[in-house]
Amino acid sequence: MLHWFLADIRFDDIDRAAIADDALAFRIVFLASLVETASDLYAGNLAEYFAGDDEVSRWLRESWEVEEVQHGHALRTYVERAWPDVDWQRTYDGFFAAYSRTCTVGELEPARALELAARCMVETGTATLYGALHEYAREPVLRDLAGRIYADEVRHYKHFYRYFRRYQELERHSRWRIGRTLFGRLVETRTGDGYYAYRELRGASVGAEAFDADYRAFIRSFASFIRQHACGEMTIRMGLKPLALPVALEGWLTRHGAPMYAVWTGLHG
Repeated sequence: MLHWFLADIRFDDIDRAAIADDALAFRIVFLASLVETASDLYAGNLAEYFAGDDEVSRWLRESWEVEEVQHGHALRTYVERAWPDVDWQRTYDGFFAAYSRTCTVGELEPARALELAARCMVETGTATLYGALHEYAREPVLRDLAGRIYADEVRHYKHFYRYFRRYQELERHSRWRIGRTLFGRLVETRTGDGYYAYRELRGASVGAEAFDADYRAFIRSFASFIRQHACGEMTIRMGLKPLALPVALEGWLTRHGAPMYAVWTGLHG
């Protein structure tokens, strides 16, 4: 069951003057709208991958996919209301044509527990993004929307983590294998759906070399945005949880991992 509806968002009240010149917010919200709108493709792959597990596949189809697609619809509506000159549909069509060729069942992890661990990392990233956007936004409607999506993403993480624990009890992967999976999915965020979305948003108007420089500049500004506005301890805590570390070690890494995370995002930005 949906926890909120499009009708709950007061799109008519968007303060366009407050958001018009915010290039960073424009790019983040636009890119998120493209990726979230295409989430039904990934959800379909996951449902196929978990065929035979009625609980997981039903939740994926009836809850997760529905809420993710609603995120896409809400973000698209916001983009088109706040920045009415953009051609959202043309940009989405180009993005989907490229991204859909890479988003296949064959690209998922080789074991169900590992794929669920990877999903925990992705949900950690999306929760971090929308939490930071909620903190950053000064336009009230965007702040409200980001807060609602943030709450959904945290709840999605809890579901994926619960399913991960169930499969981990059966498959018994080592911490090393799980950690490698988590890190691999974290690295993929720089070259995955977000990259394809940014390439479509910017790549058509610039050459390859100029695009690469522009993308690196965006990643640096995005990393700075995360460092300034996200809750680093929350991100570290969620990211570490599938490793099932000893309590004392997890607590130490959580306390000291936030500044380490800030350094990491700076080095990779």
